[in-house]
Amino acid sequence: MLAFTFTFLLMEAYGRAQAWVPSAGEGSVSIAGQRILNTGHILDHGERIDGGKSLDAGVYVEAEYALSDRLSISAGIPFVMAKYIGPGPGPFPFQAVDSCYCWQTGWQDFGVRARYNVLNLHGKSAVTPSIAFGVPSHDYNYVGEATLGRSLRELRLGVDAGQRLDWLSPRLSVQGNYAYAVVEHAVPEVPDNRSNVGLEVGVAVTTRVSARWMSLWQRTHGGLRLVDITTEELIGQHDRMVRDNYWHTGAGASVSFTQLDVFVSYLLYAHGTDTHQGHVLTAGVSWPFEFRP
Repeated sequence: MLAFTFTFLLMEAYGRAQAWVPSAGEGSVSIAGQRILNTGHILDHGERIDGGKSLDAGVYVEAEYALSDRLSISAGIPFVMAKYIGPGPGPFPFQAVDSCYCWQTGWQDFGVRARYNVLNLHGKSAVTPSIAFGVPSHDYNYVGEATLGRSLRELRLGVDAGQRLDWLSPRLSVQGNYAYAVVEHAVPEVPDNRSNVGLEVGVAVTTRVSARWMSLWQRTHGGLRLVDITTEELIGQHDRMVRDNYWHTGAGASVSFTQLDVFVSYLLYAHGTDTHQGHVLTAGVSWPFEFRP
C-alpha cells in the first residue's frame, strides 16, 4: 500500500499533463515531498477501526526527457520514512518493527517509465499509452505497518487521455488514465495484480496559476481480505498481499514561474475495503530544461 502511494501516485498528485508529451529535447527535474497519515483501517464489510496508525513521509526525485515529439522517458526513486504511532495493535499483532515506535528510513523502489503519444489534435486532445517498471532498490524490510514498502517488482501498462473543454471554457480541461499492474507474487498461490483509474478536472485560474479536482480508484485482482490473514506467515506478508481497494479524492494547485513550477495537493481516503483510513499531503517543485544535441 505504501509502496504504491509513493512510487506511482506521487508525481500524479500535482496534475502534470500526462496525456501530452513534451517537445523533443525538453525535459524536467522534479522533487516532491509527501506526508501520509494512516489513521486506521477499513475492513472488508466497511467497519472502520482506529488501531494500526502510522505516519509516513518521503521525498521523491524524478527526471523526464523527451526523445522526440511523441516519446518521453522518466525515472525516479523515493526516500521513505515510516513510523508506527499506535494506539495499540491494528488488525494484526505487533511486529518488531512497529513495537519500538521508531522511524524506519531508506530508499524504496526505483521506477522507470516510457510514454508514447499516439494522438494529439492541435494540443486540444491527446492519447498517450505508457509502460513502466518498478524494482526494489535493495533488500529492505517489508514486515509490519511502518515499513519502507512492499519490496515487489511490477510491470504497469497504462493509457492517459486528455481533452480541453473549449466549448465550455478555454480555461477548462479533463484528463483520465487507466493502468494495469502485473505484480510479483509475495506468496505463489496469491495473485496481487491491480487496476488503477484516475480522473482530473483542471482550470487555468490565470496564465500562471491552475487548480484541479482529482479522484483515484484502485481495484486489486486477487489478494486476501484483512480478516483472512490469520497465520503467522500471512501476517508477516500482509501489506504485500492484502486486497486493497479504495477511492481517494482531493484537490491541488500549481503556480508556474519562468524557470520553476510549484505544486501542492491534498488527497482524502474517502472510501475503500481492506485498506487504510487517512489522508495525503504533497508539495514540490519542478525545473524545466532543454537539451538538443
